[in-house]
Amino acid sequence: MEGIEVVVGRIGKPHGIRGEVTVDVRSDEPDRRFADGARLRAQAPRDAAAVPAYLTVARTRWHQGVLLVAFEEAGDRNSAETLRGTVLHVTLDPEETPEDPEEFYDHQLVGLAVHDLDGTVIGTVTGLVHGGAQDLLAVRATDGRSTLVPFVSALVPEVDVAGRRVVVADRPGLVAPLPEDD
Repeated sequence: MEGIEVVVGRIGKPHGIRGEVTVDVRSDEPDRRFADGARLRAQAPRDAAAVPAYLTVARTRWHQGVLLVAFEEAGDRNSAETLRGTVLHVTLDPEETPEDPEEFYDHQLVGLAVHDLDGTVIGTVTGLVHGGAQDLLAVRATDGRSTLVPFVSALVPEVDVAGRRVVVADRPGLVAPLPEDD
């Protein structure tokens, strides 16, 4: 099976004169994704000058809560400026898992059967919606409706990737239809 490409960040403005840039991190594992020597696929913004196909992390540091990254391919402020807006990607092995056992990659959840607390299949996970306050599981109910379930432990008490199932503490209107919708 091929790897799965995910976005891990977007390059912002240059910082200082030695080629460092700010990075808007889009990963829960920035220390892992931006480790020294990491090779990231670079996708330039549509209206930008050409950037290298890949950027190699030379060094990183945190400054006032912002990740600063120096890439081997950009040694000064001028070359760092040309990278502004570049989206950074990594390719994950489909078998790779996050270091934290309570975290999951989106692709691991898609296709899992959704069970209620009694064990009845009530749908299938079709994706994840990343929101500001919380993530939402996108679920296709067994009757074909699309629903969103807040991905919090009170409503999703169990995720069993190996067993290909998710348990949802369902209630009317969440995945099951409201009584008047029957």
